[in-house]
Amino acid sequence: MIQLYRLLTRWWTAFALAASLAMLGAAHAFERFGGMPPCNLCLKQREVFWGAVTVSAVATAWAVISRASRGTPRIASFLLFVVFLTGAVTATFHAGGELKWWALPATCSAAGGPADLSSLTALALGEGPVSKVVSCGDIPWSWLGLSMAGWNAVISAGLAIFSLMAAKRPKDARAPRS
Repeated sequence: MIQLYRLLTRWWTAFALAASLAMLGAAHAFERFGGMPPCNLCLKQREVFWGAVTVSAVATAWAVISRASRGTPRIASFLLFVVFLTGAVTATFHAGGELKWWALPATCSAAGGPADLSSLTALALGEGPVSKVVSCGDIPWSWLGLSMAGWNAVISAGLAIFSLMAAKRPKDARAPRS
């Protein structure tokens, strides 16, 4: 168990990269194959994971290229903590809005429409396809009583906790074993 902890905390950025790519893959699979277009807050939650991919990919690549025998830098793990915490807060806000605990912003009902001038012109002339507006307050899918936003909040919070553990790992977990 201690060996697993050392491996996980030493190379947390590589694990965070894999987890972030898995979350993005799942989101895109729900959209593409499940027929569930994302709302505005869903897209904001994806941006968080793209940020985590960027931080973790750069930190992991730097550690591998520089042959860092002590694993990835702790500062990258702390940055990942901040990124995943942001994702957890955003997803919690989204899930709370879905459950009608608070009001969602007006931008949550405007996502999914045409974005460029030619699409708007075609729509105004009645020649373009009418796209359905996706509301952030709708729950298109849930499992065990949690919506996708709820699961995203739980997973993001877990990733934030692991990132903080990796950033605060003890010195013996950073030092190479002889």
